Amino acid sequence: MRYALALTAVVGLGTLGLVGLATGQPSNATSAPKIDDRPNVIVIIADDLGYGDTGVYGSTLIKTPNIDALAASGVRFTSGYVTHPVCAPSRAALVTGRYQQRFGFEFNPVGRDAATGVALNEVTIAQLMKKAGYRTGMVGKWHLGQGRGYYPTDRGFDEYFGMASGGSTYIVDPQPGDEFHSTAETEMSTSTDRLAGRASAPAGQVGQRQRLLAARQRFPITRNGKIVDVPEYLTDAFTDEATRFIGRDSARPFFLYLAYTAPHTPLQATKRYADRYAHIADPAKRVYAAMVSALDDGVGRVVAQVKAKGLERRTLIVFLSDNGCAGYLGAACSNGPLSGSKATPLEGGIRVPFIMAMPGRIAGGRVDARTVSSLDVLPTALGLAAARAPSDRPYDGIDLMPRLTTSVATPARTLYWRAGAGHAVLRGHDKLVSLPLAPDGAKAGYVEREVDDTAATAPHVMLYDLSRDPGETRNRAAVDRRKAASLARSYDIWAKALAPPAWPSRRVVYIDHDGHILDVRN
Repeated sequence: MRYALALTAVVGLGTLGLVGLATGQPSNATSAPKIDDRPNVIVIIADDLGYGDTGVYGSTLIKTPNIDALAASGVRFTSGYVTHPVCAPSRAALVTGRYQQRFGFEFNPVGRDAATGVALNEVTIAQLMKKAGYRTGMVGKWHLGQGRGYYPTDRGFDEYFGMASGGSTYIVDPQPGDEFHSTAETEMSTSTDRLAGRASAPAGQVGQRQRLLAARQRFPITRNGKIVDVPEYLTDAFTDEATRFIGRDSARPFFLYLAYTAPHTPLQATKRYADRYAHIADPAKRVYAAMVSALDDGVGRVVAQVKAKGLERRTLIVFLSDNGCAGYLGAACSNGPLSGSKATPLEGGIRVPFIMAMPGRIAGGRVDARTVSSLDVLPTALGLAAARAPSDRPYDGIDLMPRLTTSVATPARTLYWRAGAGHAVLRGHDKLVSLPLAPDGAKAGYVEREVDDTAATAPHVMLYDLSRDPGETRNRAAVDRRKAASLARSYDIWAKALAPPAWPSRRVVYIDHDGHILDVRN
């Protein structure tokens, strides 16, 4: 059954000069209302989508014609980065335009979602776009706070539909042909996943439905703070809501943040999508591919709605993932030629698909190797809105539009990552990674427990030339000590401006890399 609930958009008369207030002069009944034609901005973020999981980024298994077409209509970045290799900290930086460590959001708030979130003195992209006169909406996964003051409509969004937590089950009413896959590895990802994973274990259809409903009740979907019933496939429900938001007429431009949960676990797909990959024997790989296919359909429907409303040439669409695909899925997903995965500061954890399209402004069919960051989304959106960020705090991104539409040079960039005692620095093609050695006898895998992030063993330092070694297989730290030392000094200067973590890590990941078992916090 298709979830449908009409919303009536009420467009207020602001004080920003977008629609004139009464002046006491006789009104002209025949004059058309003034239309604010500043560009719209749509940010679409996937959840745990691997660098190599779309056709345009090299997948030969998963068909993504709509994401591929979006890239063909704009620019595809091959060195697009996020600020953290796990969900919530990465999203915190995206919505604030600032490294999340500046305000203590250093680790995933596992088990703390209701009590924590982005610091209330931080200003979100939605607040800034709303102040500039934009209609603001969010659909999907928030993961940045659920309590009073932290909910999306408290942080600048006029309307919100989705889950404020880190995820939920995709299916609540299983039908014949729907596919579910759960393994011990997928159940290690988050508490949300573990519950939904148990719900999707083999069982009678009635029992399975009860468990799926229990999972949804624990991690509900809400509309503007009220729990709502969403019986259809969750990815489709998010797409439906996004297209409705775009389709509502308004004299104001809009900002839409569409945060899909796909293809994050639990691995669940309806028959409609699973049938597209019936030829894949591996069940995890099959269901994951189906989930990406649903995501791709959603992107296609969003673009189609923009075109149907005649807005294609004045709407910027940004598409990216919050981090790389998860290592606990094994071969079900792919980070392409990159090493590492979600949770690690290796390339597979932090380099993501990153596409920008705006046919009226950005030439299509471009492939751009310049380094860009999710930190750039906020200043780029504000540039289109002719708005400015507050001057009382540092911002870490750059407005990409002048670099894509004029001959303005892109400055040399240095990007940073920190999670506890582990950190990384990227300057040009040179990347320094420093991770503590795991305790003796530790094996690669996940350990979920609260840990002392100040206590760590000796660091293992790695230096890579990504232009020649994107897979991070040849550690040059011992042969290029001067460069390693220079990057380390740069990191030390950056780290002095950061706040301490607002809460400790509750998960340790031990990874096998460069001949060692290394300790990663997230």
